Amino acid sequence: MGQILAIDYGKARCGIAATDDMQIIASGLDTVQTSGLVEFLKKYFSENVVNEVVIGLPVDLKGNLSEVETDILKFIEIFQKEFPNVKVNRLDERFTSKMASFFISQSGKSKKQRQEKGLIDKVSATIILQNFLEQRTR
Repeated sequence: MGQILAIDYGKARCGIAATDDMQIIASGLDTVQTSGLVEFLKKYFSENVVNEVVIGLPVDLKGNLSEVETDILKFIEIFQKEFPNVKVNRLDERFTSKMASFFISQSGKSKKQRQEKGLIDKVSATIILQNFLEQRTR
């Protein structure tokens, strides 16, 4: 069995999370600049077995897609050409950034660490992945 990777896609940077090889535990992996995401994934996939990716679906409270969805769809097109054997899943990412900020604030991090957007992106990706894993077991 291989890993599942989650991507919290953003215009500037993306949070990345991954499961263990048994697909039980979701852990924050890294935050990468969006412009370098495909290169990061090429390197990561060359060193790890990844069966699936979960990419956040940016929806507002009314169910409308945010403007970054256009960029995400372009990225998915590129991803599927680069990695045709890796299944792509989408998952509603509503509230993940707010939840990430809350969890970080509860973790005892300094104010400067709590405001680091890269940390929020990585924790958001972890929440997306954990939610995906929980939905699969229902």
